[in-house]
Amino acid sequence: MKSPLLTLPGAVPAEGVDEGVAAHYGDLFREQRALADGAGFVDLSHRGVVAVTGEDRLSWLHLLLTQHVSELPVGEATEALVLSAHGHIEHALYLVDDGTTVWAHVEPGTAQALIAYLESMKFFYRVEVADRTGEFAVVHLPAGSIAEPPEGAVVRETAYGRDLFLPRADLESYAEKAGPAAGLLAYEALRVENHRPRLGFETDHRTIPHELGWIGTAVHLQKGCYRGQETVARVENLGKPPRRLVFLHLDGSDVHLPPHGTEIRLADDGEDGRRIGVVTTSARHHELGPVALALVKRNVPVDARLIAGDTAAAQEVIVEP
Repeated sequence: MKSPLLTLPGAVPAEGVDEGVAAHYGDLFREQRALADGAGFVDLSHRGVVAVTGEDRLSWLHLLLTQHVSELPVGEATEALVLSAHGHIEHALYLVDDGTTVWAHVEPGTAQALIAYLESMKFFYRVEVADRTGEFAVVHLPAGSIAEPPEGAVVRETAYGRDLFLPRADLESYAEKAGPAAGLLAYEALRVENHRPRLGFETDHRTIPHELGWIGTAVHLQKGCYRGQETVARVENLGKPPRRLVFLHLDGSDVHLPPHGTEIRLADDGEDGRRIGVVTTSARHHELGPVALALVKRNVPVDARLIAGDTAAAQEVIVEP
């Protein structure tokens, strides 16, 4: 769904899964600094919006999601996952309940598959699931923003800022009041800085929550009765995940960032060495320079010098080995 905000001055469209919104508006670092200072907004209107209504919505979702939501207070933000039977991550939901409806925004292109799964699990529960992407757009206000959400907007407030669920028809008029606009590249750079994983970037078909540090933030360990819970409990109680998420400081002399999927090796082994991981997201940060998130094998020494493709990299621990 193409955003009308792509008509704003300087807008350069994003590509790939983020197609439909702006990658930037002409000055990546200025946009990042504005967000870091609590100014401006980010157009996330390409994300899917799923709404769950009905008397049983919270108790029903509690049975399906990794998060404890049966008693979720009105207005309290949380995040949750849907796992496969083997504990692999299939969906990530960013949730808030407004008293009558649970609103969730999800990765672009994933809403229909998520809804199909939820519909298959309705049984006798008093719930209705709807794709509201065509009617509502997600807008992000950074932490520290003093911008007022429009009256009636659903607000999901977190430590990283506020996500607004706006009527899509109001997106342009709100942008006129909430500026300056910041593109998705600025938003992603701050996400990398904050070590926040993203479905489809930090995940693949075999990723489990422990690998990404999603335990606690998206997975509640004191609840059961959801698909894939056995894997979560087994890894928590008996073992370690096979991979771990790390933060990389990349050699700033390289012109190009290593893209998603770039293989990581030990620097001492050179470019022909054994693959020990992959870059998942890379970004240019306004203060830190080129940085990345990556998944590496759990037993990679935390002080090991790495290379991502042909780019030297130093790691910071996110998930303990």
